[in-house]
Amino acid sequence: MDRSAKIYIAGHRGMVGSAIHRKLQKEGFSNFITRTSDTLDLRSQQQTAEFFAQEKPDYIFLAAAKVGGIVANNTYRAEFLYDNLQIQNNVIHNAYLNGVKKLMFLGSSCIYPKMAPQPLKEEYLLTGLLEPTNEPYAIAKIAGIKMCDAYRAQYGSNFISVMPTNLYGFNDNYHPQNSHVLPALIRRFHEAKEQGLPEVTIWGTGSPMREFLFADDLAEACYYLMQNYNEEGLVNIGTGHDISIKDLAMLIKNVIGYSGEIKFDTTKPDGTPRKLMDVSKLHNKGWKHTVELPEGIKMAYQDFLAKQA
Repeated sequence: MDRSAKIYIAGHRGMVGSAIHRKLQKEGFSNFITRTSDTLDLRSQQQTAEFFAQEKPDYIFLAAAKVGGIVANNTYRAEFLYDNLQIQNNVIHNAYLNGVKKLMFLGSSCIYPKMAPQPLKEEYLLTGLLEPTNEPYAIAKIAGIKMCDAYRAQYGSNFISVMPTNLYGFNDNYHPQNSHVLPALIRRFHEAKEQGLPEVTIWGTGSPMREFLFADDLAEACYYLMQNYNEEGLVNIGTGHDISIKDLAMLIKNVIGYSGEIKFDTTKPDGTPRKLMDVSKLHNKGWKHTVELPEGIKMAYQDFLAKQA
């Protein structure tokens, strides 16, 4: 990517988009196109087409999506399917129509079958049934991967797909109902500490295993792959290490300094038992994460405190 190239980061205010924006700024890029959702609705075919015709970006990081945790995914099933399909259909198709040099589509580890072997290799895509709670979101993301591959096959478009594991970090979403597990736990333990509550209750058994990647590490990987990966198919982005929800809760509890008890509500669903990414393809391309979980949680908590203030 040329330093003067025109770069469109779709979803630049979100955790992922803002991390990519920071990374590119650090690398000397300055010719950014950004739009907020209230000035450009990417679900609208007309608005998206007009935007592309006017701006003509050279490179695109497609990080705009409707996202949320297990509750949001299961509650807003129609929105998660419709909104995400519309956004990616409009952006990918208009990128092709307007001769974009390269596009990166960001998906999610939930695209893999619920009972797929661990760790999750890229070739396990579409080999089994999905986790029911986030199936609509997963189907949308799978469609995005296949769309990038189809435009590459039919039109020669250099569109690539990356699948990050569970993310956390600066600019995370700490909404009480619609956030992912790690930021949700940061908020819950913080509020329990502030209010002097004797215990924090967590959904499920605490046994599911999850992998977490700091969002700025993801941005580093995206920048690296944008320069070094030009193939069909997807690339997993993760750490290659996971942790149980119970151990994650203990880690967050200690970082925040909460002294109460942790209880598990086993009447609530656990979700997928394990979701560990096989990142050997990424490592073979020459990239590895640098931020470990305890350090990352400390930075995320400081960011949470700053936002609260």
